[in-house]
Amino acid sequence: MNATNVVITEVHGKVGLIRINRPEAMNALNNDVVDGISAAIDRFEADDNIGCMVLTGNEKAFAAGADIGFMKDFDYMHAYKIDFITRNWERLRTSRKPVIAAVAGFALGGGCEIAMACDMIFAADSAKFGQPEIKLGIIPGAGGTQRLPRAVGKAKAMDLCLTGRMMDAAEAERAGLVARVVPADQLLDEALKAASVIAGYSMPVTMMVKESVNRAFESSLTEGLLFERRVFHATFAVEDQKEGMAAFVEKRKPTFKNR
Repeated sequence: MNATNVVITEVHGKVGLIRINRPEAMNALNNDVVDGISAAIDRFEADDNIGCMVLTGNEKAFAAGADIGFMKDFDYMHAYKIDFITRNWERLRTSRKPVIAAVAGFALGGGCEIAMACDMIFAADSAKFGQPEIKLGIIPGAGGTQRLPRAVGKAKAMDLCLTGRMMDAAEAERAGLVARVVPADQLLDEALKAASVIAGYSMPVTMMVKESVNRAFESSLTEGLLFERRVFHATFAVEDQKEGMAAFVEKRKPTFKNR
């Protein structure tokens, strides 16, 4: 286990666990927290033994939002000059290894946006999602107006961003924001179990899958299919493809070597 004041990391087999740890502030996101998450991702990305990551909070809050006290006195030039959000929040997006957000309690504002920057969200049945920035006289600034409509569609994204209301886990799953909803007391176990499954596959191929799915949101269907086809062709140069197909034919479990 490795710990800082506000971010705790653990290794569970081939899975890296990152836990936001500001319970006194409902895990509100300030630079210390986001820098801690970024540093943890850097460590796990550099560790060849880690194949997947899980980002979580506690039972009351994944992250209740950005720390309002931290940014309430910003002016435009300060936010622009320090490259607020872009400087460190975007590290999740650039992670090549898959990241699962395990969300219990509140994931609001920046908390919802941090969860959406992960590759999939597992939600406890207690989870609440929302983009309430409009109540503060600002707009979502870490992907809420961009990732949310890609996940749930324009109508529901407009509803959440313009009214500031919260969406429960069941609605979030129906809308497509959440991959799985599980009982709160099983959330972390389920996320770690799924991450272990992912980490058990060929790491180069899981990274190719992530890259290809993300490409779907950055290109036309024709260009996306061309990208997918080329990456698919490239898997035939991967040793793990030979092992995986040989194991299937020979009716045995494959032994992937991540090369």
